[in-house]
Amino acid sequence: MSAPSGYRIRPARAADVAALAEIEQQAGELFRTVGLDVVADGFSPPLDDYRRAIVGGSAWLAETTAGVPAGFAIAGSLDGAGHLIDLDVHPDHGRRGLGRALVQTVVAWARARALPEVVLTTFRDVPFNGPFYRAQGFVPFAPGADRPGLLAARAHEAAIGFDAASPRIAMRLPL
Repeated sequence: MSAPSGYRIRPARAADVAALAEIEQQAGELFRTVGLDVVADGFSPPLDDYRRAIVGGSAWLAETTAGVPAGFAIAGSLDGAGHLIDLDVHPDHGRRGLGRALVQTVVAWARARALPEVVLTTFRDVPFNGPFYRAQGFVPFAPGADRPGLLAARAHEAAIGFDAASPRIAMRLPL
């Protein structure tokens, strides 16, 4: 799990749950800069989701070498693929390669499990969403009936108003 100079990435621990919530809260505020207040306003830290991912070994914390939490990624499996569930970098640590390093951490996790690809859902046009993932090699695709989990995730996003705020897409990175 290589990280940019001055940072390290390690498996998240139970004691990191509050830090994950704070990072996600601060990262969510960035959506205000692109007119998506609905995303920032609707935020509620999924503490139980963080805990489950930590226990399951699919959550990672990026921190400075001094131990200051800076970002995180949470993964899982969905429809037989790796699923990048959540990736956030605290704005104070943005644009330093942490997001890219966290994506690579999830990719390594999926490869170690012999999963054929990593999938995610994201805002198509938000610069730190769709274009960021395209730069990491992800490509948009339309999930079909063979992807019931991904279809359910997209339906949930639509139900909470994300599609009305800005177009959402599914993306995948073949491994």
